[in-house]
Amino acid sequence: MAKYGTVIWVMILAAFAAFLILPSTHNLFVSATSSHPYIMGFIKFAILSTMGEFLATRIVLKRWQMVPGMLPKMFIWGVLGVLIVMMFSVYADGVSGAINKGLLWTGGVDGGFTAKLLKALYISAIMNLTFAPAFMAAHRITDTWIDARYSVNEKGDPGKGISISQAISVIDWSGFFKFVVGKTIPLFWIPAHTITFLLPDTYKVIFAASLSIVLGLILSFAKMRTD
Repeated sequence: MAKYGTVIWVMILAAFAAFLILPSTHNLFVSATSSHPYIMGFIKFAILSTMGEFLATRIVLKRWQMVPGMLPKMFIWGVLGVLIVMMFSVYADGVSGAINKGLLWTGGVDGGFTAKLLKALYISAIMNLTFAPAFMAAHRITDTWIDARYSVNEKGDPGKGISISQAISVIDWSGFFKFVVGKTIPLFWIPAHTITFLLPDTYKVIFAASLSIVLGLILSFAKMRTD
């Protein structure tokens, strides 16, 4: 993989981008996402977030290599994708309900750009300040547990499994909260998801899909920085 990693990664990304952009397959993707949101959320995050994880490995180690425990990690990404699909709807509908009851200020002009911008910002900020830290912490715990189980040491011997409680105890939580929560959420995720909720549904699907790669990249890169 070290020799052809870049070619393989770019080809997969290009194939996925073409699938989203070409009218015939784009309509199929949008239709499938609307009809089967959980299944598509699982598939999308399992593939794209894992691609982000491979890219993070390439950046940190300066070479392409297999991600230890790739299949269980893909499964975890898929499960998180299902949760994210649900939470997008929960927070969007919750903010809409609060606005309709006058609990959130939107500038006083229904349908105007300011109202749309504030609504998107409310959804993004509330979601990223409440749900995001919990889900990112859950990913860090499962990722640490999988790494301990599937990693190989310098002698080529398989790693020893650890319990979830042991995984929690070995994580650098200070670094996690300083970088992942303290920097990426306010500086990237809140602005990025504000843009997401401003977009028409057709483009929202594409933009959200691209963020799946960024999510895998950021969380994996942050973990490897502290390992």
